[in-house]
Amino acid sequence: MPENTAPSASVTVIGLGPMGRALAAAFLDAGLHTTVWNRTPGRDGDLLARGAVPAASPEEAVAAAPLTVVCVVNYDASDAVLRRPEVTTALKGRTVVNLSADTPERARDTAEWAGRHGIRYLDGAIMTPTPAIGTDDAVFLHSGPADLYEEHRPVLAALGGTHTHLGEDAGRAAAYDIALLDIFWTAMAGYVHALTLARAEGVTGADLAPFAQGIAAILPPLFTEFAADSDAGTYSGELNPVTSAVSTMAHVVHASEAHGIDASLMRVIEGQARRVVALGHGTDGYTRVAEVIGRR
Repeated sequence: MPENTAPSASVTVIGLGPMGRALAAAFLDAGLHTTVWNRTPGRDGDLLARGAVPAASPEEAVAAAPLTVVCVVNYDASDAVLRRPEVTTALKGRTVVNLSADTPERARDTAEWAGRHGIRYLDGAIMTPTPAIGTDDAVFLHSGPADLYEEHRPVLAALGGTHTHLGEDAGRAAAYDIALLDIFWTAMAGYVHALTLARAEGVTGADLAPFAQGIAAILPPLFTEFAADSDAGTYSGELNPVTSAVSTMAHVVHASEAHGIDASLMRVIEGQARRVVALGHGTDGYTRVAEVIGRR
């Protein structure tokens, strides 16, 4: 059990998809009295066998503990539960930590709704896959009132890994979440496209993988360098100007389309880079694109 977590501490988990079940299991492993509820019955069998307490309704679930952790697919789903009049009433004076994924705007709206109804609210994001929950590899982001976070941090620590409070703005965790998801999914889209292009040239995924990992290893130091470059607005192209980058992007487009492979994603990327060149920034680095696509 994490340090400073009292054996008598209790928590409720709403949402028993794969991630919700992992959260509840971690609380149980830490010795917390854990109440569970899910819209679809039958997902709590393994948790009940380990000592979780089933609730007959969401209002019964939230009334069972001072802290309710919600993990559902999005805020439409969490609103459908939390904003039921009987649940809202039962939550008054209690704390909700919403670990569902959605936008910063939705997080702020939920925080405002909670405040109007006397509900204490923290927003959050889970940045690691289900198997990491309860281990040192788990990563959680939180935002909302700092004193509320500190009050519930000992219980949240039962979920393992690192917990970072990002500030009082309830939408802050979601802002980090969507930015990091942007990195992940565009990278995955690029990798899937690369596998398709390689296969068309007779290169197997297994053959490509070691070299793909080498490309991935280049990125972490570039993330740090480009972050500083972007924050300072310098957009240095000393090592690789946009004009050079456009040429390599065009190669990917031409090779893909020669095989009948959809190259629309790379065409978008190339088009953004060409806009930078057309605006007179061809000698700048690729990060200049951020300024161009962010213009209104």
